[in-house]
Amino acid sequence: MNTVYLLLGSNMGDSKELFHRAIKLLKLRLGVIKCKSSFYVSPPWGFQHENNFINQAVKLNTVLQPNEILKNCLEIEQKLGRERISSDDYQARTIDIDILLFNTETINFRDLIIPHQHLHNRRFALLPLEEIAPDIIHPKFDRTIRQLLYSCKDNSDVIKL
Repeated sequence: MNTVYLLLGSNMGDSKELFHRAIKLLKLRLGVIKCKSSFYVSPPWGFQHENNFINQAVKLNTVLQPNEILKNCLEIEQKLGRERISSDDYQARTIDIDILLFNTETINFRDLIIPHQHLHNRRFALLPLEEIAPDIIHPKFDRTIRQLLYSCKDNSDVIKL
């Protein structure tokens, strides 16, 4: 059994309802949800938009491998109204599902990097993850999520709802 940590994000539509629907689909397609963080609100990261983001971290157990998890997450995003635009720029979205960690593995595929390559630099991802997995070791930096949060240079306002 594999343990995967995901981050849900949304700044368009009814984010909490979208998360509720995403969780149902994740259970159906990926595996057993072990725990979820609270909701956190934060300003957009890397671009300007009038809507703040809501984020939530999720821990689940799955028999799937990372590429299968990614495929399912992308299909769930699409089913919930996510329209991906071919661009390297960040953009507003109805739903985003990022794979933050997979077991204790480091994966570097063309379309998938685990641990998420920006996790250690983003308070909006670290805070919800720290709530549910403070002592998990980041396999690249050999530091706990709590340690990464306290040393994170991102000073964005991230507020627990």
